[in-house]
Amino acid sequence: MSVLARVGVGPLCAAARAVMPCFWRGKYFSSGREPAANQVTPMLRHLIYKIKATGPITVAEYMKEVLTNPAKLLGIWFISEWMATGKNAAFQLVELGPGRGTLSGDILRVFSQLGSVLKNCDISVHLVEVSEKLSEIQALTLTEEKFPLERNPGSSVYMKGVTKSGIPISWYRDLQDVPKGYSFYLAHEFFDVLPVHKFQRTPQGWREVFVDIDPQASDKLRFVLAPCATPAEVFIQRDETRDHVEVCPEAGVIVQELSQRIALTGGAALIADYGHDGTKTDTFRGFCGHKLHDVLIAPGTADLTADVDFSYLRRMAEGQVASLGPIKQQTFLKNMGIDVRLKVLLDKSDEPSRQQLLQGYDMLMNPKKMGERFHFFALLPHQRLHGGSHLMNACQSKPSLSPVAGFGELAWR
Repeated sequence: MSVLARVGVGPLCAAARAVMPCFWRGKYFSSGREPAANQVTPMLRHLIYKIKATGPITVAEYMKEVLTNPAKLLGIWFISEWMATGKNAAFQLVELGPGRGTLSGDILRVFSQLGSVLKNCDISVHLVEVSEKLSEIQALTLTEEKFPLERNPGSSVYMKGVTKSGIPISWYRDLQDVPKGYSFYLAHEFFDVLPVHKFQRTPQGWREVFVDIDPQASDKLRFVLAPCATPAEVFIQRDETRDHVEVCPEAGVIVQELSQRIALTGGAALIADYGHDGTKTDTFRGFCGHKLHDVLIAPGTADLTADVDFSYLRRMAEGQVASLGPIKQQTFLKNMGIDVRLKVLLDKSDEPSRQQLLQGYDMLMNPKKMGERFHFFALLPHQRLHGGSHLMNACQSKPSLSPVAGFGELAWR
């Protein structure tokens, strides 16, 4: 992004919360070798329960399960965390910005397929969605028609219903309105659409990037630099080495809220998004019709996004919870056992099927395609990784310190 000029600035709102210092960093391990053939991976565990519940499945269904629907792996991830932390008697599934409800629907289908595992667990779904239009689409996707929706526009819980699998579901405009309790939080392509402040390093110090009217064309916009410091500068690290940074105070507030909840009542958060670990500079971009679009041309016609700075999210969480990642989707799926599943399928397929399998695998794992499209980042209670006192009740079995699915090489025994 080129900055064309410097102009005066008007009053700005005060900055939100100060950045917390970094003193803990989660570790993750890439699967650098093919896992042993006798490993029981999370997906294999899922398929075993599915076959036990509904009977044998076709090869076509098996291929679809293991290679074309990574979304279902997220459902398995939440169940594996629920099991690893003691099988609590109840949990909430909370999705931030659920889009059309497709991802939550996939996860709920996994929950239904593993009903024998979750049969004694009281599950509820909570969607944080500010768009009335999208909430109606989500309701069509997720809820059972024979149970009418309860609407109360003036309430913090503005809509309630029952999912197609019989699970209670509620809608909220703000995360703070979601009941506190043992919960699993999902944010998939949520943080990258939150507004960012952009800063450029100058000889006079950091200067925020603003949008102004182009004096050469009154119907056009341009980027400009503020003439002096602005309140949002507080979010820039003192030891920052980049010359251009983007900070998202709103993301920090949300991560702090998630961290406080997880530290208090247990559970975990899984964040999947475009992003980096504090290395990129100018990532603000627009997309229109799946093509790059100038962010200042025809505002309102393109989707605006900025890569998530996971190093900033980590700083916002530290002191309250542990974090893992970010890791690339390629690594996450590899750690979930996708290579083992591919090898088994290839050994039993004819040539046309082999080509289809390899094409599907390439789409998911190729760094130039989806392999580096998303990064995964998790928030968990400190005791999940380091042991110690767990939040438990009489209906909760003793937790184990098994590896966190996707963030390390797993071997379920």
